[in-house]
Amino acid sequence: MNDSIKVPGWFIVVAVLAVIWEAMGVMAFIQTITMTADDLFALPVAEQTLYNTTPDWANAAFAIAVFSGLIGALLLVFKKSIALPFLVLSLLAVLVQMYNAFFIMDSFAVFGPGGVIMPIMVIVIAILLIWLAHFAKSKQWIT
Repeated sequence: MNDSIKVPGWFIVVAVLAVIWEAMGVMAFIQTITMTADDLFALPVAEQTLYNTTPDWANAAFAIAVFSGLIGALLLVFKKSIALPFLVLSLLAVLVQMYNAFFIMDSFAVFGPGGVIMPIMVIVIAILLIWLAHFAKSKQWIT
């Protein structure tokens, strides 16, 4: 990065917020894969079925989505342009995960219309982070 190019403060704030968002995704993933039998039993039967029948490839997509997103967000904080491919990978993995959730597993039937809000937010934020990384690269804020 050219030292004469000043990175706006809002960019760092947004990048730090992205790290927090992605860290929450990592925590959700860890919570999902470490769920005990008692935790699972406390859920409604329909949700138990979703958890028990989620294929390994969908859980792998979840892992790739959150960990590559976290790496990408951290790289934005450190002003590294390599953040962009990590954020693209994260979005692709999110789309695979959501495809499973809504077209294969039909989680819409379990969670109803309200269960669509968070997945849409996840997709929109992933797209916005890619846009931010691309924009920052074009402005030479990240190199």
